[in-house]
Amino acid sequence: MKITVLTDNNTFIDRYFLAEPGLSFYIEEGPTRILFDCGYSDVFLRNAAAMGIDLAQLDYLVLSHGHLDHTWGLMDWVRMMGAARFEHRVFQKPQLVTHPRTLVATHAEPVGEIGSMLSAQSLSSYFDVALSAVPVALTDRITFLGQIPRIMDFEPCPTIGQKEGDAQEDDLSEDSALVYAGDSGLVVITGCSHAGICNIVEYARKVCGDSRVVDILGGLHLLNPSQTQLAGTLSYLDKLNLSALHACHCTDLASKIALASVAPLQETGVGLTLQYP
Repeated sequence: MKITVLTDNNTFIDRYFLAEPGLSFYIEEGPTRILFDCGYSDVFLRNAAAMGIDLAQLDYLVLSHGHLDHTWGLMDWVRMMGAARFEHRVFQKPQLVTHPRTLVATHAEPVGEIGSMLSAQSLSSYFDVALSAVPVALTDRITFLGQIPRIMDFEPCPTIGQKEGDAQEDDLSEDSALVYAGDSGLVVITGCSHAGICNIVEYARKVCGDSRVVDILGGLHLLNPSQTQLAGTLSYLDKLNLSALHACHCTDLASKIALASVAPLQETGVGLTLQYP
């Protein structure tokens, strides 16, 4: 498996790409091409073009959850595909895999809409929409995890905004991730980890029937975490004996410094390419 970071909060020195507070990864596994999240704007498209990556030839688009920094770039992808249709250019109609609640509008004061601007119905012209709260195998080795059980008492799941039609505030129950089952162990690929990174990893181990975890890539949603949450996270990750930890996007500097004490933290940013056997 090969992963290329198309969008992140950071870029590398001497790599002349664009960054924004969002996330998007391009994943290749055998002949299968997967886009994981779309960031906030067209940055992922512009970076992909600069890298020579053709996002008109995807097998899957996977959305980790509905927030604007992971879904609003989807509007630019749809515009690109609409233009391709007008010009009679060939493109592949991918399958969109995500939780059933991901594409439900979400409102938060004083910002307003913070969720997906496009509904499942409107996207059905461009995608084969597959909504699932249970794990979905994308390849023999890559699995979409669906809804993550929240079992760690040290990982709070704060509510953010309110989904259309709900009486309660949104607990981000749709938040999900991917897992790659490699020969050496698991690689967990996450968007924002609203479900809790330890909950996500534990569920990935259960789904794959493999306790070995070699790497975690993505946002860990450690933004000024409580001492209880940070201590519990550090203790859990320490026991994994990770080969690498690629914490990015929504992981603050203080948390990264703390994470580096228990795992081999690696610099992550737009342009990074990782390969796993």
